[in-house]
Amino acid sequence: MQIKEVVATLERFAPLPLQEDYDNAGLQIGVTETEVSGVLLCLDVTEDVLREAVRQGCNTVIAHHPLLFRAVKSVTDATYVGRCIRLAVRHDLTVYAAHTNLDNAPGGVNFEMARRLGLEEVRFLQPFRRPGGLEGGSGVIGRLPRPVEAGAFLRQVKQAFRVAALSHNALLGRPVERVALCGGAGAFLADEALAAGADAFLTGEMSYHHYFGYDGRMQLAVAGHYETEQFTVDLMHRLLAEAHPGLRIAEWRDTNPVHYL
Repeated sequence: MQIKEVVATLERFAPLPLQEDYDNAGLQIGVTETEVSGVLLCLDVTEDVLREAVRQGCNTVIAHHPLLFRAVKSVTDATYVGRCIRLAVRHDLTVYAAHTNLDNAPGGVNFEMARRLGLEEVRFLQPFRRPGGLEGGSGVIGRLPRPVEAGAFLRQVKQAFRVAALSHNALLGRPVERVALCGGAGAFLADEALAAGADAFLTGEMSYHHYFGYDGRMQLAVAGHYETEQFTVDLMHRLLAEAHPGLRIAEWRDTNPVHYL
């Protein structure tokens, strides 16, 4: 099986035109018209990830976050991106990213988050249609099986996403049932969630000033970028394992650069 067949499986589920215009999903480094010896899945491409791929004999690394996101003006050892590029090329590794196209795909990253929370009746929070009739959306909204007290909801989030430190606004003075969410940097959807009637909004990042104006109206839960997107690895693993039962798949789990004291 060639690497391009693995890539095609991901792109059937999450076509590249679903990505945001600022993004750089897709092939990052290497070639796809060669036999795949194994795939290493990760959230972020790091030097440790690439070394592990080499150690395990995997010539393909598939990440959620693109290694090449901003323009690269030189490839040296001065930056971790440069070191990763040199390491990948030295060992003939193919590096691919499924980023906002996987976020925006039906059944994608945000649906995986909703599944972890046990949400029902899940739909896109901000649906859209791209050229060619491709349907996708930003964020999702759904219902908990039963209403829960706001504090209990926050504890549920903390447990489901293995959160070391959960940020939130003042506790909502009513039960939480309708929940909107967006993995990663999803603060831009907070007002959309409120307008959709969400009791709570869960995301990975939110700036200080973004917290104002929601007290008593909607519970905010900010769990961390890595924490909300970590199960993207599970999603990609399922997609590839179902389509290619003989494919050797490895995982690198913890690339979170954020630590808590």
